[in-house]
Amino acid sequence: MSGTTRQGSVTGREFRLFWFGETTSLLGNGIAVVALPLVAVLTLHASTFVVGLLTSVAHLPWLVLGLPAGAWVDRLARRPVMLVADAVSFVAFLSVPIAAWADVLTIPHLLAAAFVCGCASVFFTTAQRAFLPTLLSDKELLAGNARLQGSQSTAEVIGPGLAGMLVQFFGAVAGLAANALSFLVSWLCLRAIRITEPPPPPPPEVRRRRLRTEVGDGLRFLFRDPVLRTLAAYSAVSNIALTAMSSIEVAFLVRTVGTGEAVVGAVLTLCGLGGVLGALLSHRLSRRYGSARAAVGCLLVAAPFTLLFPLTSQGAGLAFFVGGGVGVGAGAVAANIITDTFRQRYCPPDLIGRISASAAVISFGAITVGGLLGGTLGELCGVRETLWMMAGLQVSATAILLRSPIRRMHDFPESAVPLLATKGEHAIP
Repeated sequence: MSGTTRQGSVTGREFRLFWFGETTSLLGNGIAVVALPLVAVLTLHASTFVVGLLTSVAHLPWLVLGLPAGAWVDRLARRPVMLVADAVSFVAFLSVPIAAWADVLTIPHLLAAAFVCGCASVFFTTAQRAFLPTLLSDKELLAGNARLQGSQSTAEVIGPGLAGMLVQFFGAVAGLAANALSFLVSWLCLRAIRITEPPPPPPPEVRRRRLRTEVGDGLRFLFRDPVLRTLAAYSAVSNIALTAMSSIEVAFLVRTVGTGEAVVGAVLTLCGLGGVLGALLSHRLSRRYGSARAAVGCLLVAAPFTLLFPLTSQGAGLAFFVGGGVGVGAGAVAANIITDTFRQRYCPPDLIGRISASAAVISFGAITVGGLLGGTLGELCGVRETLWMMAGLQVSATAILLRSPIRRMHDFPESAVPLLATKGEHAIP
């Protein structure tokens, strides 16, 4: 296409290519979630603090680059940004197994690779969220998001199991080599998409504005909107708690519970079934109960399942960990699909990159804090004790939803009303 954007459907060639590339990349990430801490624990004999630090470092770029990335993405065509991000991630992850096979891998190298890939992820994620409404019609967005989230959930089911087998038979770094190849597949699929996406055409006065001003537009829109503000606040507290737990889960299962690498992969695979269930139910729940009620209900039901994680023990006691993972995953994934679709429909097209980036900075910035908190508390207080504390925080976070305007809504609003048109700014009452 030239000059105008063309929107397709979830059955069209362009979305199917995009979906396949994303699914492959997500599968690689699902492998890396287990393989990366196993490399730290088994190959480099890292402490619990370092294992938590890996998660923190991988998401630190959101605090540094997240806000300007949103403004940059709103000025550019989104697909080239994603192509560069895939290429950078491929090189960074491939460097780890190469260094390991050369017997020169160190903890600083592992941390640097996680940080570089985190930088690439900032731009890819921001561009992807802005690109999807171009690729799909408005009516297809919920179905498209459900398919992408379903792929992520399926990857979370298959990835840990594959990681466990790769580590068992080929060594810990083999999983990171597989993840690197997944970025190559994603890059090839993006290249094959035939849509020519023109750069967003902001008005001349917007083009001349400073980057700081453009970043401020996204932040103002986010914090003036009671719905977006509530979702951002809940996401921040929830991500601190959940990331603190997930950052030390491999160390917990291997060192505290005493499970082997293959069993760790199997347990995390079963936990991922919750995400698949959530992806399957999200559309049905939204239609039956209303989008706002369904999202809040899923999050309220999911939170108490975190209390099962610290009850985990060997043998049959692993069922507590699996039950917690399934419950949390089902509720969180279903809610994420519904709220992501709401944001894509609701935010003005010329601001969507900056608003998404602003929300992501809060969300992923909290992940940075959570990873560091999990590693620190795990080292100082004990891993099981840390799981209890973070489960309590996750349950407490639901008060943010219960005291917000969303609690009284049946459906999320469809669109925002631009009020500050004189300077290209947007706000809502």
